[in-house]
Amino acid sequence: MYYKTTYHSPIGDILIVSDHESIVGVWFYGQKYFCGRLKEEMIEKETAVLSECKAWLDDYFHDLQPEISRLPLHPMGSEFRLEVWNILKEIPYGETMTYKDVSKEYAKRTGKASMSSQAIGGAVGHNPISIIIPCHRVIGVKGNLTGYAGGMDKKIALLHHEHADEKQLFIINTSKNKRGKSICF
Repeated sequence: MYYKTTYHSPIGDILIVSDHESIVGVWFYGQKYFCGRLKEEMIEKETAVLSECKAWLDDYFHDLQPEISRLPLHPMGSEFRLEVWNILKEIPYGETMTYKDVSKEYAKRTGKASMSSQAIGGAVGHNPISIIIPCHRVIGVKGNLTGYAGGMDKKIALLHHEHADEKQLFIINTSKNKRGKSICF
């Protein structure tokens, strides 16, 4: 059985889901892959772990940089995705990492010669615990802000909130100019 609650963040409402002991999902309402693999009914009930997750998000949005380890997390995914999400948890607050860097780190940890950045992108995009497992901190190799399941406006807002180095970041926008780059901040 799963329990759910809604968190009203400064950038949109968020559904938080737990299995009573751990957080299994944190999604912006309307995002891609909303509720991911969860097929069971969810009961609206404020449990201790859901309250702690709300407190964590309060601290995050008040720029207190809460530790990920403060929350019991139990994302559901393949062994591959779980390892990718573990790498994401190590990206420091306010910093970014490229898909290519994540793929290199994954290959290193698993003893593979290489790993496709596209496969990494799929795992990053299916992260079921938004913000806490910071998939918004993953960017393209030259600083381009590629997709975010919660929406690009939210990715930009989260990076801005974390005071990420905005000088290097851009959105590809071919309709605006010939170089296809548009500064997003």
